[in-house]
Amino acid sequence: MKRFEENTCLCALNKIFGFDPKAAHSFLARTGSAEELFGMKQEHRDALLGPYSKYRGLVTEKSYEEAEREMDALSREGIRFSGFTGEDFPDMLKECPDAPLGLYIRSCTPPGELFNRRRNISVIGTRDLSYYGREWCGKIVSRFSESDARPAVVSGLALGTDICAHVAALDSGLPTIAVMATGPEKVYPYRHREFAERIACTPGCALITDYPPGTAPLAIHFLRRNRIIAGMSEATVLVESKIKGGGMMTSRLAFSYDRDVYALPGRADDIRSQGCNLLIKEKIAEPIISVESLAESLNLKSKTGRRTLSDAERIRMKFSGHADEEDIRMMTILMDAIRNERGICLDELGVLAGLEHSRLSLLAGMLEIEGFIHVDLLRRCTACVK
Repeated sequence: MKRFEENTCLCALNKIFGFDPKAAHSFLARTGSAEELFGMKQEHRDALLGPYSKYRGLVTEKSYEEAEREMDALSREGIRFSGFTGEDFPDMLKECPDAPLGLYIRSCTPPGELFNRRRNISVIGTRDLSYYGREWCGKIVSRFSESDARPAVVSGLALGTDICAHVAALDSGLPTIAVMATGPEKVYPYRHREFAERIACTPGCALITDYPPGTAPLAIHFLRRNRIIAGMSEATVLVESKIKGGGMMTSRLAFSYDRDVYALPGRADDIRSQGCNLLIKEKIAEPIISVESLAESLNLKSKTGRRTLSDAERIRMKFSGHADEEDIRMMTILMDAIRNERGICLDELGVLAGLEHSRLSLLAGMLEIEGFIHVDLLRRCTACVK
């Protein structure tokens, strides 16, 4: 008699029931395990499904053998499948009624060390991220890195807030988990492939998905993907969102899973903040009034004796001995102006600071090279988070 392995059984079932995980969990509840299910005779499996089930005839020994071949092929590419019943599956995700039957994982860290040895907090929001949102996303993740707990930052590898959160985590030395809406061998959007490789190759980080190989990045896949982001995280932080969007859906899902939700409030007439403001009004999300209040709510205590330096202190530490006092004073003035006017153009900055173009370019270039500010192609300036 053929012997069946539980993890491979779940991989086979995930391909069959992937878009209907609740039906799969109900099916498995009557058998006790996926292994027992595949050990039954075909007529018994079909009887459990019922005469009108669209899944009749799909749970077969052939589907198991296909899963075996798939897992062998993926293992050669460094991709593993972690079944729902395994100890290396995220514990918090197991609590969700629509949890996937398993996850495809691409990481240099064993699955058992990825999910359940540290806290997970999702940081999400709009693809159309503003300067305000970008700055606060960086501030929030940077503050997480200063805590003793050092949680993993979970997001969706999408444009805007997602990739901002992932990169901020990597740059801060925090683990980050990207939940993808494609098969495990694909990266979408393609422009994020280098970030994805960096995540996959960094200890403690991972690319995960419940979609089997070959799955294309369709819109419906992104919506379904959000339940994993919300479900595996103890808290969800919404940085910016319109009234309708994936971030709103993820936040509402997190609330339905009895997770904590936090939202960054913004101006009433800013379309990117209207979703956050609405969740706060509906008492679904707690407002983020400062990074310290958020850290306190999440019980993320700062490392003993660590104090955040001011811009003036950081500039003096970096440039003392390399620039004269007047240059240091002017760079501090430039930093203050950029903090107060997100996205200010270099020309406007020069007018505010009373600097000639040549000196402004020199000082702004020094700040950018040392990572204090970022100047985009349109010469708009934003402060980098430290």
